This record gives sequence, structure tokens and C-alpha cells, in this order.
Amino acid sequence: MARKRGFSTFSLSFLDIMSCGFGAVALIFLIIKHETDNQVKETNFELQAEVNLLQEEVNDGEEHLVRLRNTLSALDQQLVDAQGLARRINEDIEATRKRIEDLSDSDADQEIRDLQEKLRSLDEERQRIEDENEERRNDVRRILGQGDRQYLTGLKLGGSHVLILLDSSASMLDNSLVNVIRRRNMSDSVKRASKKWQRSLATVEWLVAKLPQGVNYQIYTFNTEVKPALKNSLAQWQNLGDADKLDESIANLRQVIPAGGTNLERAFRAVQGLDPMPDNVFLITDGLPTQGAKPAKRNTVSGTERLRLFDQAVKILPRSIPVNVILAPMEGDPLAAAKFWRLAQISRGSFLSPSEDWP
Repeated sequence: MARKRGFSTFSLSFLDIMSCGFGAVALIFLIIKHETDNQVKETNFELQAEVNLLQEEVNDGEEHLVRLRNTLSALDQQLVDAQGLARRINEDIEATRKRIEDLSDSDADQEIRDLQEKLRSLDEERQRIEDENEERRNDVRRILGQGDRQYLTGLKLGGSHVLILLDSSASMLDNSLVNVIRRRNMSDSVKRASKKWQRSLATVEWLVAKLPQGVNYQIYTFNTEVKPALKNSLAQWQNLGDADKLDESIANLRQVIPAGGTNLERAFRAVQGLDPMPDNVFLITDGLPTQGAKPAKRNTVSGTERLRLFDQAVKILPRSIPVNVILAPMEGDPLAAAKFWRLAQISRGSFLSPSEDWP
């Protein structure tokens, strides 16, 4: 009689099934872990790029702050030196006058004449120092910078009614198209801190600081729309002597976020809305317009189309108004410099393509 085979939980078939099960679990774990690592790496690359960009902005801001503090200290020292020199000159003048009074008319005619000549030269020197100090105090806004930035620019800063047009389109975020697209998707604070935009705001401040006293001014920003820097002041001239309104205008400009396209035609139409019309215009931009009177049918605009839009906008501008163009750099717009230079020449204005550290 055959013996019954005994049952064992660790038979060969059972061990095969268990091994397959463990292998399947290990395979699933490896697949899931691999996908997770890829996602983490991709996410980290994007975050790291934004972190690096923000760190660059922080480093630039700290460096700029140090330069401003050093410049302020240097200016304060220069003012103290000038005041000390003026005080010494006054003491010399008083001593010279006293000596002239003590001299005898018959004995010291030549010495008196020498002292009088010295007195005149001292008076002229004192007047020169006082005029320089008065000029520093009379600046509407104080502009600080690195080194001597008062070199010749060729800009014509005269006029009784001065209009400043500041391009606030998305292209003012950076000099290259790739970085413009990157910054356009970042936070508002990063957009406002863009180097190119900050240089444009500094240019506006430099202009208003160098305008003559008593000038009437207006500041407009333009992209697809035209807006005054001072709220509710469209088509209204402001007096440069009103420091509070000027400070408010500059503060409002610092809250503007560059966005949208460039409609130069609307900016020039706003010129016609001012009464009286300006006798000097400063145009701060970085390239040819991308929009005109009619909405664009496509998302992209060719170089030929941008030239046509520029010519249409120029036709609206009154011929008697000088246009001073300050052209910021922009990648992929080679014809802009020639067109804006021609506009400045025809209108008897000036053209400036500044370096990155100006003003």
C-alpha cells in the first residue's frame, strides 16, 4: 500500500510564488522611486534658477546701496569742505578790510591798491562757492551716483512745458527676449526690481532733477495705454516747484509693473491732449512699437510691420516739438536706433543711447 505524501508549507511551488511576489514588489518600488527622483530634480532645477536670479538681484541691490552711502558721505564731506573754505575767505576779507582802514593814505597807496585787488578776488571766490552751494540746494531732487556723472549728454533740458514719456511695456523688464519671457512669469516684486526698469526710473528722476526751476512738467507711462504718473492728472501740467506732487509722481512710478505691448501712436496722441502743447519731449523707450491704432490680428509682429507702426505714430506728432530720445538696449530690434535717431534729428531734439551705469 502506497504511503501518503506529507504536506509542507515550504515546498518548491510555494517558494517560487513567494519569490515572484517579492520580485514584483521590488520592481514596483524601483519604478515609483525613479519617477519621484525625476520630478524632484526637475522641480529643483526650476526653483534653483529662480533662487539664483533673486540672489543676483539682492547682491546688486546691496552693492548699489553701498555705493549710494559712499557717495552721500563724499558729498557731505565736500559740502563741509566748501563751507570751511568760505568761512576762511570771509575771515581773510575782514582782516584785509581792517588793515586798509588802519593804513595811512599818504604812506601806503600801493599796498592799499594791492589789498583792494586781493579783496575783489576773494569776493569773487566767495561768490563762486556760494553759487555752487546754492545750485546744490536748489536741485528739485538730489541724484546720487558713482563718481562724476555730470558728463556731456547732449540732451536739451530747456523749455517751459516738458513732457516725459516712459515706455512701460514688458520689454522694459530685460535686454534679451528670453529673460523678458522669464521675468514676465515671475512675481510683481521681481518685475519691479528689474535692472533695466530701475535704470529707466532713475533716468526720469535725473531728468526732473536737472530741469530749470519753475518749469511745468508732466510724466506719462505708456504700453497699450497711456497713464499719468500722478493720478487724476491726465492732460494737466504740474509745476516743478510743487515737491510733494513730484515725490508722489516718482513714488507712483516705482509701483508700475512693466507689461503688455508698445503703442507709440497712443503716446503721441496724448501729446496733442495737453494745453498748451509741450515745447520739449523726452521719450524713454527700448524699441519700435508693436501695436497701432487697430488691434493686432496675430500674436507676433514682423520687423517690417513695426517700421510701419513707427511711421504712423510719427505722423501724429506735431512737427514743432523737439523729441529727445533715450533709447535703452533691446535684443532683436536693430532698426530702432536708426529710426529714433532720425526722429530726433527731424524734430531738432537729441538722441542718447546710454551706458548701463547712466545716469
